Amino acid sequence: MLRGVDKTFLTITILLIVLGLFIFISASLGVLAKNESKFIGILINQLVLGLGAGSLLAYVVFRVPILFWKKNSFFLLIGAAILSLLVFVPGLGFEHAGARRWVSIGPVSFQPAEFLKIAIVLYAAGWFSWVRGKVTNVATSLMPVLGMIGLAGALLLPQPDTKSVVLITVSVLSIAYVAGMRWKHIFIIFSMGIATVVVLAMTRSYVMDRIETFIHPASDTQGASYQVIQSQIAIGSGKIIGRGLGQSVQKFSYLPEPQGDSIFAVVGEEFGFVGSTLLIALYVGFVLRGLHIASRTKDIFSKYLVVGIIVLIGAQSFMNIASIIGVFPLTGVPLVFVSHGGTSLMLSIGMAAMVLKISKTMEKVKHL
Repeated sequence: MLRGVDKTFLTITILLIVLGLFIFISASLGVLAKNESKFIGILINQLVLGLGAGSLLAYVVFRVPILFWKKNSFFLLIGAAILSLLVFVPGLGFEHAGARRWVSIGPVSFQPAEFLKIAIVLYAAGWFSWVRGKVTNVATSLMPVLGMIGLAGALLLPQPDTKSVVLITVSVLSIAYVAGMRWKHIFIIFSMGIATVVVLAMTRSYVMDRIETFIHPASDTQGASYQVIQSQIAIGSGKIIGRGLGQSVQKFSYLPEPQGDSIFAVVGEEFGFVGSTLLIALYVGFVLRGLHIASRTKDIFSKYLVVGIIVLIGAQSFMNIASIIGVFPLTGVPLVFVSHGGTSLMLSIGMAAMVLKISKTMEKVKHL
């Protein structure tokens, strides 16, 4: 099944998944020390819903023709939108840490926003492959992109989930840019995005808190700045080569959600500058090799899809790392392939499988 796929991209992906699992288990020891049943729950979620279901999804992706995703992208988008609305249904959606982003059905809980992200990327790739040659028109370029971003905002901002809207915007714009969208239209969308952030900062205190924390990280060390300060302490204490796997101190008492969006701080403490740099290098390699696959792909839909997937995963990963080391406002996004989140891991594996499937098709075309 894997014969003919891009071996470099496959190797990098496997390394990220395997290393991510070891890092996740180590970071979760902080949870184990406080609550054994919670530790077992998140471990099962990561292994079964994340790794297990993700492997099954990858198998399905390899069996399904790429054309299927193009033909059904609209229906997949509608399905993902309906899933996103379920978070507001009493008895199905539930709240955690002040946000209502999860749906629980029986023993399974998941975050619908993860499905919405890939669904919009699929639809954007399909749309721009359909309107090929008309990308400079307002009606076929600017308005549809605003519609996609607007849909994401309408579904996710009430949860609230600002970070996912940002990631969707970046991914859709990357596809539009590759498709030939005019810079004027990109600037309009960018300006509207900045204006939206300003409005959110004025109307939602948590947005303003994160902006102020980014500008003045020492202003509230026991409040809004706590996570950033503790993350930087963890990274600094790792020095050059780190304390060693499992030896983080910060994950036990100080880091909030060490197995979640703070997990890169655990990487810095346990593996030091060397280990952190190697992990970042893997993500850089993932992005560069993915874009290389896109550049050599002849099918327009496949090209746009690879670009959207790679930008989505790359932007989320670097956004997480940048926020933890203090060069970007704290976002709360998980580190792809590493942080806790069964839904995220499952779909990330599935998206990587799509890129590998396209690279396999590319190789077949090359040898004809």
